[in-house]
Amino acid sequence: MARLLVTGGAGFIGSNFVHHVLENTDHSVTVLDKMTYAGNRASLDGLDESRFELVVGDITDAPLVDSLFEKHDSVVHYAAESHNDNSLNDPRPFLDTNIIGTYTLLEAARKHDRRLHHISTDEVYGDLELDDPERFTENTPYNPSSPYSSTKAGSDLLVRAWVRSFGVQATITNCSNNYGPYQHVEKFIPRQITNVLRGERPKLYGSGENVRDWIHADDHSSAVLAVLDKGVIGETYLIGADGEKNNKEVVELILTNLGQPADAYDLVTDRPGHDLRYAIDSTKLRTELGWAPRYSDFEAGLAATIEWYRDNEAWWAPSKDATEAFYASKGQ
Repeated sequence: MARLLVTGGAGFIGSNFVHHVLENTDHSVTVLDKMTYAGNRASLDGLDESRFELVVGDITDAPLVDSLFEKHDSVVHYAAESHNDNSLNDPRPFLDTNIIGTYTLLEAARKHDRRLHHISTDEVYGDLELDDPERFTENTPYNPSSPYSSTKAGSDLLVRAWVRSFGVQATITNCSNNYGPYQHVEKFIPRQITNVLRGERPKLYGSGENVRDWIHADDHSSAVLAVLDKGVIGETYLIGADGEKNNKEVVELILTNLGQPADAYDLVTDRPGHDLRYAIDSTKLRTELGWAPRYSDFEAGLAATIEWYRDNEAWWAPSKDATEAFYASKGQ
């Protein structure tokens, strides 16, 4: 049994990982989360308290981080400011959390000689043309296009430097777009699902042709566990489930699943610098570590996600009105 410290474990992807670990291993988990608007204590309800603890705190708090590293064997670093729209509105929190926070964790890992796994995004690679047959690999040059993705790129480079310069026992994964339970309604898929559930029309940036490579959060979790257990120190692994869909296709699937006309959506002004296409080649992860996704069928995973939001309005309703008021102020 390992003692895992999970930063950002009350957020969307982090909370899914915590559930996955407690359901599929005998590890214990401590979550360190600042509990900003994106963290939700309800996402951690029902967990086995003999194996789980929540610590409310900031990853930039060096004394707190130091004390927690001392008590744990391995650290999985999910904590991040992650919403592109918010980074365009106010980049500073992204620098604080994604850069300074990651530096603080690396220094603690260095001091206590702890295993650290750093969660990152495919957005560090920029974007691909819609008709480009290529996909991102571990050797794709970084080309971030937003304050969010540039700070994630910076945090990745810090991890690589601390591995090489100080011998920190770290790995990195860059994952494609996640969907599934416990995702804040500001994000694309849950926003559209909850709009339809409330009788409102979904919103699409631009023409809706932008392509994302979707992966269910449970598959992301199983991949992270594989890297934590078997990954080679200093290596980067890309996580993807061959789930390329453009935004228009996703919205139409949501509408159809919920019994609405496939064209019952509105187009809104495009996001500045909106990346065209992401696509992940996860060959290295699959061949070297033997990982494979459970949800290889995006439509089946999306249907399960829609069902979760339909059954858990009490979880998402408290943040829905404020989210839509923000978007309305931006004409989106």
